[in-house]
Amino acid sequence: MNPVETTMPIAGMTCATCSTRIEKVLSRLPGVESAQVNLASEKASVRFDPEQVDAATVAEAIEKAGYSVPAASVRLNISGMTCATCSARIEKVLRKQPGVASAQVNLASEVATIAFTPGVIDEAALISAIDRAGYGAERAPTEAAEREAAIQLEKRAARREMLLLLGTALLALPLLIPALLGLAGLDLMLPGYAQLALATPVQFIAGARFYRGAYAALRSGSANMDVLVVLGTTAAYALSLYLLFTGAQHLYFDGAAVVIALVMLGKWLEARAKRSTQSAVRALMALKPETACVLRDGREQTIPADAVGRGEVVVVRPGERVPVDGKVIEGESQVDEALITGESLPVARGVGDELPGGAINGDGLLHIEATNVGEASVLSRIIALVEHAQATKPPIQRTVDKVAAVFVPVVVSIALLSLVGWLVVGASSTTAIVTAVAVLVIACPCALGLATPTAIMVGTGAAARAGILIRDVEALELAKHLQVVVFDKTGTLTRGEPEVARIVAVDDDEDALLALVAAAQSGSEHPLARAVLDEGGVTAGRAQSFKALPGRGLEASVEGRSILVGSERLMREREIDRTAQAELAEQLESQGMTVMWVAEGSRLLGMLAVADQAREGAKEAIARLTRMGVETVMLTGDNARAAARVGAELGIARVIAEVLPEDKAAKIEELKSDGTVVAMVGDGVNDAPALAAADVGFAMATGTDVAMQAAGVTLMRPEPGLVADALEVSRATTRKIRQNLFWAFFYNIIGLPLAALGLLNPMVAGGAMAMSSVSVVSNSLWLRRWKPATSTRPERASEE
Repeated sequence: MNPVETTMPIAGMTCATCSTRIEKVLSRLPGVESAQVNLASEKASVRFDPEQVDAATVAEAIEKAGYSVPAASVRLNISGMTCATCSARIEKVLRKQPGVASAQVNLASEVATIAFTPGVIDEAALISAIDRAGYGAERAPTEAAEREAAIQLEKRAARREMLLLLGTALLALPLLIPALLGLAGLDLMLPGYAQLALATPVQFIAGARFYRGAYAALRSGSANMDVLVVLGTTAAYALSLYLLFTGAQHLYFDGAAVVIALVMLGKWLEARAKRSTQSAVRALMALKPETACVLRDGREQTIPADAVGRGEVVVVRPGERVPVDGKVIEGESQVDEALITGESLPVARGVGDELPGGAINGDGLLHIEATNVGEASVLSRIIALVEHAQATKPPIQRTVDKVAAVFVPVVVSIALLSLVGWLVVGASSTTAIVTAVAVLVIACPCALGLATPTAIMVGTGAAARAGILIRDVEALELAKHLQVVVFDKTGTLTRGEPEVARIVAVDDDEDALLALVAAAQSGSEHPLARAVLDEGGVTAGRAQSFKALPGRGLEASVEGRSILVGSERLMREREIDRTAQAELAEQLESQGMTVMWVAEGSRLLGMLAVADQAREGAKEAIARLTRMGVETVMLTGDNARAAARVGAELGIARVIAEVLPEDKAAKIEELKSDGTVVAMVGDGVNDAPALAAADVGFAMATGTDVAMQAAGVTLMRPEPGLVADALEVSRATTRKIRQNLFWAFFYNIIGLPLAALGLLNPMVAGGAMAMSSVSVVSNSLWLRRWKPATSTRPERASEE
């Protein structure tokens, strides 16, 4: 067999001695004919007999010599996949290939991300392996490349528009200046054919975009701003052409050219402003690191972040961005999560803590275990939520769309009536046509169309920077009208980290009672169960059987004993006598504690009192909502006395206690029955039906995915104060929408009659139309100045 040659990158070389040493090591391998190592390019070129040695053995020899062959990565577009089995099969095929370190196949995006050792296998071999498996593959651009390409494309388009605008302005100015001087009595108007020469390229080259837009709109059976511009400027141009050939002196080429120039200027300014409205999503996308340092076989390897697999150990050095979501398994540091959670100060993170991808590591070295990668990561989901919200239309926009749909036909009708009206009263045909042109070019459906989406884009972006993710834009509009906010208690108003405060055993053996309850709770994920397990320690046994009783407690078998742990409701249902400890239980509940009763069969064994501290800032959050005119309600499955104590401590207006999980949604519907606009704030699975039933649902991001899917708004930090911030940004955004709509209608309501009465010439009308769109977008951009009132307290950041 003919010898083959391969080239491999090498990391770890520091001088010529290193390259010489690697050459010697490789030359000693059987079958290697030649080995040349270039220190400058850090590459080895090896020629060998594939029957005696393979590329994988060459790479292994380099690593045994104390150096490494850095992994490369490639993204491939996959075709032919139909289900999860296909993606799993492709991953299996790829991982079997020599030199492949990892392979991740995303069924939704149909992209495979593969990390491999260069020289051992290449892109062509990977594509060939996928082809043999029965699927198609081709190289896909990286996310960074796609992002960069989109940015460059946008820049080129903006540059092209700028040059076209400058060219149009240079041609229109010689027409505009004499027209303006003519108002002062100076007659410096250019000869007619000179005007024609200047106006024609403006009309048909610079104005070609309007003709294309008008044609597309009319072909689809609708009409837009392009139709109005084309009708108006073409009429002015055609009239001028007719007057020129009939020998008239006063022409309107200046009006047609200047209107096109002004509309183009407005569109250019509008495009610049709209790019600014997308800054929030761009800032989030920029947080995604391109590479990650992973530990593989005890060695650090730098690979593309897309190639990190779940469960891999990622090394994050001080000052670096966390490349993927993960759990800290080694090290401690202060981490800046500001752009993900809105947390204004770095927070302490150590072993066991979760880190979101995109956060900035502070002064410590961290080893994290990757938990969510690719589209499943927190950052990717945030970007998807924000983009979804920005692309969604709120109810008010649907009303505006109906107005815009009939706007152009109405304007054309007004222009025709103006034309006929002026002819009827004896005006010249020239005057009548110029008046109709002014009516056509002052109308601005664009301002109507931009009024809502620009405000939504800026508002949702500002909210995202503050840690408020708005998934449902309808929730943004409804939040302005909220009258009642209902809070879940545990994990929402309280920290969700209860501690056992008191143990009371009938036989006085408190340790035995705690151990028994801890064993019974071993199968539960409820916060109260975690409190008991933490108190009981690792010496607690385990339940042989376990059954959760939602809203009541649990039933378990521990060492052959049938144990009940739960609420007063459960004890009543099972007819267990609590008389001996009822008075003490009432005292503990009146102090805000939650009492868990323990029984075996029909015999009471005792009780455990558990205390959960209110979240810092919860009282101020309730006070803020009250000042905003919003009634606060606490909805909880806890007993009435404990709930009332917490409610009074926080200043909550109304407390609804002892509500079973399945009844929470019904309570929300009850509150809504008289037309009251109700919001629900929760974090758990049992809150999901209530979150969905409320007009607006707020889910804590520290809670469950089910709760976040049911809610229209996700709060990235467990701070109740963010609810008031969400209401404020909702009100600010809605206010901007209404201001924008006012200005859009104001321009048209004032401008159309003035134009129809002949009080505006086409140039002034075109300028007014252009400025209406610019003013609407600029007004929306003021929302970027909005700042949340909820801020991170230094002591809180350090505690976390």
